[in-house]
Amino acid sequence: MEIRPIRNDTDYHAVLAEIAILFTAQPNTPDGDRLDILTTLVEAYEARHYAITPPDPIDAILYHLESRGLARRDLEPYLGGRGRVSEVLNRKRPLTLTMIRQLHRGLGISANVLIQPYQNQETAA
Repeated sequence: MEIRPIRNDTDYHAVLAEIAILFTAQPNTPDGDRLDILTTLVEAYEARHYAITPPDPIDAILYHLESRGLARRDLEPYLGGRGRVSEVLNRKRPLTLTMIRQLHRGLGISANVLIQPYQNQETAA
């Protein structure tokens, strides 16, 4: 059972091919153990080389609305009145910590996404 670090994309693709072969291996067997180890190596390699950056907070809010069939007015309990919602979504007013907390609690949008820096008219000046 020779297992080596994944150092480049060639190694990465070779390990993915082996994982595909071992995918149905039973836990607590030699093949199952090999699958666990190779999966851990792939996860570490992907985290280092293919990291996914969090989305822009406003884009995340808009996606959340669209994917759940919600309207802008559904944000009013979390952001304030219609004017405030418009200002936030049009990037004229930044999200406040209170808004972030309310969006997270009320709509389940990740606070880690909402706290990311993003471009708005106040930061563009």
